[in-house]
Amino acid sequence: MNLERPVFVDTNILLYARDTHYSAKRAVAQNWVQFLARRQLGRLSAQVLLEFYSAATDGAKLGIVANEARSDVEALAHWDPVPSDLALWRTAWRLADSHSLSWRDSMIMAAAVGARCGTPLSEDLQDGLVVDGTLTVMNPFAPQAPPPPDGP
Repeated sequence: MNLERPVFVDTNILLYARDTHYSAKRAVAQNWVQFLARRQLGRLSAQVLLEFYSAATDGAKLGIVANEARSDVEALAHWDPVPSDLALWRTAWRLADSHSLSWRDSMIMAAAVGARCGTPLSEDLQDGLVVDGTLTVMNPFAPQAPPPPDGP
């Protein structure tokens, strides 16, 4: 993992960092989020923020009270969210076609490209998948996944 470049964080990592039902995943996700925040290496997109807020406040999922979820979004907004614009969509269309990605995943990968990331952290995409020759997906919950360099 190249930590000289920003790391893109997918929605599921942020949700696990707040989820009390999966303690092992919660610890891993929290370690990564805290590490990236300290190093100012975390990046995400407007889509990730939207998905996070929606799932976090859904009573059937996390059920976090709206004010807490809003505070989380406010804090994560400092991670330079990639906006959803036509340039992002064009990159996503190209990635969807060239890598057979779902539309959601192609938007996530396009945002990671736009944020000049080297690694997207995601449980949803194949660990080790190389996208666009610049991104290597890492599932932080995979057995072989390394922890953050200065964390457990």
